[in-house]
Amino acid sequence: MKNLNVILLILISGFCSAQNSSDTIKKSKKIIQLSGVVVSENALEQLPFSTVYDVSTKRGVLTDYYGYFSMVTYPGDTLIFKYFGFKTSSFIVPDTLVDNRYSIIHMLQQDTLQLPEVTVYPWPSRENFAKAFVEMEPYSDAFRRAQEQLSGENLAFAAARLESDASLSSGYSQNQYYTKLYSNGQLPANNLLNPYAWGKFIDEWKKGNLNKK
Repeated sequence: MKNLNVILLILISGFCSAQNSSDTIKKSKKIIQLSGVVVSENALEQLPFSTVYDVSTKRGVLTDYYGYFSMVTYPGDTLIFKYFGFKTSSFIVPDTLVDNRYSIIHMLQQDTLQLPEVTVYPWPSRENFAKAFVEMEPYSDAFRRAQEQLSGENLAFAAARLESDASLSSGYSQNQYYTKLYSNGQLPANNLLNPYAWGKFIDEWKKGNLNKK
């Protein structure tokens, strides 16, 4: 038991002496106030809130909104710079500095990730796609509906339901006159197939003008 206590005392004293010697060496070094700006390599844009970590002293800081930082280091310390989307890089504090202040501009290289190709489908599964394909109505799209609404029959029927003004009445009279000249000496045109005449007839019938006559 006594031998064990002696061994523990020797180990503790050796550790303390090594720690003291390390602190003495560290204190004997010149302290350097290191400051700088972290920017991107391509666009030279400031990288806010980057991480600057001193591996030697186990201490670190964050850059501000403008990418600026300031920290206490020793000559020969290794600094690690990290920022999301950029490659991690290192910087060794020079041991040949004369002044106790040193400024740097540290550039980080953008880390480009090649992601695999992703194809996005409007259906969550093959079953939903098969169901949508079977129930699809290819002729009910907006373009086809617009064509149906702009057909000659629909336009003529819509025009017949509009109230006539002076220009429409004049145009109608001229068309009637040209039709009469075109069919001169022939049988007159059959208005049973004329959508304009049918529209006018329905409009007059709704107004009750046919009963009055």
